[in-house]
Amino acid sequence: MDGIKYAVFTEKSIRLLGNNQYTSNVESGSTRTEIKHWVELFFDVKVIAMNSHRLPGKGRRMGPIVGHTIHYRRMIITLQPGYSIPPLIEKRT
Repeated sequence: MDGIKYAVFTEKSIRLLGNNQYTSNVESGSTRTEIKHWVELFFDVKVIAMNSHRLPGKGRRMGPIVGHTIHYRRMIITLQPGYSIPPLIEKRT
């Protein structure tokens, strides 16, 4: 449960929900097999594919000090047809 940080809701991720694909940011040290096992165990779904890419940290500046935020990894998880992750499809009222 510690591997997944939060779900991502962008234009692309909302479009991918129609293809039964869910997008989330995960810890940069997590592996695909760890995330796949956790998603299948916690949400009781079957994962058929996982795509990931590493996003670079953004530059930050505070006066003369220049720094950057930490990098993170984004996963796109594809589920088998007929499965879904319930908290992400509930409608707000």
